[in-house]
Amino acid sequence: MPGARYVLLGLASARSGWFRDLAQWANASSIPAEFVKCVSAEEVRARLSSGRPFSAFVVDSSLASLDRDLVEAAQQAGCAVIVIDDRRGGRDWVALGANASIPAGFDRKDLIDLLATHTVMIGRTDRLEESDRQTADGGWSAPLAAVCGPGGTGTSTVAIALAQGLAADVRSAGSVVLADFALRAEQAMLHDARDVVPGVQELVEAFRSRRPSQDEVRALTFAIEQRQYRLLLGLRRPRAWPTIRPRAFAAALDGLRRSYRVIVADCDADLEGEDEGGSIDVEERNTMARTTLATADVVFVVGLPGMKGTHALVATIADVLAYGVPGERLVPVINRAPRPARARAHLTSTLAALMPNWAGAGMPSPLFLPERRVDEALRDGVRLPDALAAPLARVFDAVQQRADDAARRPEEPQLVVPGSLGSWAPEVDSDPEVASG
Repeated sequence: MPGARYVLLGLASARSGWFRDLAQWANASSIPAEFVKCVSAEEVRARLSSGRPFSAFVVDSSLASLDRDLVEAAQQAGCAVIVIDDRRGGRDWVALGANASIPAGFDRKDLIDLLATHTVMIGRTDRLEESDRQTADGGWSAPLAAVCGPGGTGTSTVAIALAQGLAADVRSAGSVVLADFALRAEQAMLHDARDVVPGVQELVEAFRSRRPSQDEVRALTFAIEQRQYRLLLGLRRPRAWPTIRPRAFAAALDGLRRSYRVIVADCDADLEGEDEGGSIDVEERNTMARTTLATADVVFVVGLPGMKGTHALVATIADVLAYGVPGERLVPVINRAPRPARARAHLTSTLAALMPNWAGAGMPSPLFLPERRVDEALRDGVRLPDALAAPLARVFDAVQQRADDAARRPEEPQLVVPGSLGSWAPEVDSDPEVASG
């Protein structure tokens, strides 16, 4: 292709020898490349989002700003990532998403060979095209249960009961973790945790630029001996949410699922993102909830009986379904439910009548949890009543076995099947004024 060359983005620490050499080779036309120097990760992101195509992002491994999110930004822009490894960190950059790594003392031939293998030349008239996202490698991934709901409904207590019920299975005892992913994290208070670190912030930080071992991941959780599960503490302050970067959190959640047999996540039901409200900041604030519910095997939505409780529960279920969680993986939970069977039947029919028409079928029947002396059990640090824990665990197992493996929230926009959106009502079709528009 006439005029084709490699277009390279570069980011390095001050006085890096390879950075200077690469600029000299490009300026002297010793290599068929155009080299664009950047002074910060923010400038790299700005150039990647500018619409101009780049062959590769060449970056120094010693930079603190080199993490999963920066690598993901380059990958999404169709730009290969090449890490100049100083060998001091001992990190596997390819496992973290980079296309390749090369020692700092490389020569021109080494670089050209690497570019020819992992990148393409760019012509003067080329335009940026969408590239496929990198997929994670296979391997063991533990089942994930997400528990969410309107405020004040006992979501955190239900998450504790579910973790206790799952840990009662001898196959999972000691390998169930309760993770606090709520913005206003309360599991530390409910478990009377004396320490506030480590927690989810340390877990996410550990996955920003490397892949910790299973032992390192387990060391960030606390043993809850009475209930036989482990606890991952949440954010120390709600305002600490900017430390939870999206790609790093996704990697941390994946690492957690590779280190335990079952994960129970206590999270929020606020799923608003950039597509809904136009704010990327709001989407990143809701990173933990959005990522958890998008990948959960079972989602428990907790509500209360009564007019206000039913209204809030239906609204939350509608939000979760609109986010893309399949109905067959969503379980409505009525906490502090009335005892009479007639009252429970009335609640079930009311929920069904209030659900939006587009919600579809397949959602399990509501699970009713009776009123129990929960506060005393939490205060004394003892096990919650089995009347709460056992039904939750049974429903979790049943939904997992029944749900179609293909029924997952899609990661990419889906094509609309012709006819799937319905049609105009008959009276509208027959109205000549509407028809003539």
